[in-house]
Amino acid sequence: MNAEAIRELLVRRPFEPFEVRLTNGDVHLVKHPECAIITKARLVIADPEADRITICALLHVAAVSLIHPINA
Repeated sequence: MNAEAIRELLVRRPFEPFEVRLTNGDVHLVKHPECAIITKARLVIADPEADRITICALLHVAAVSLIHPINA
């Protein structure tokens, strides 16, 4: 996964939350575009509810999946 592909997800309107799966199996949710910062080599994901910041090397991003709401 490259920086440009993730950047496109962050600027898409309307924004759709997505999850980032790393090569070690960890999964991180990006709920809002302001909760992520992308650089050339890293993705920083903030989870304000858990008061946590995760810094991921783009080399270790294995997949990105959109989170589609369940229609009731």
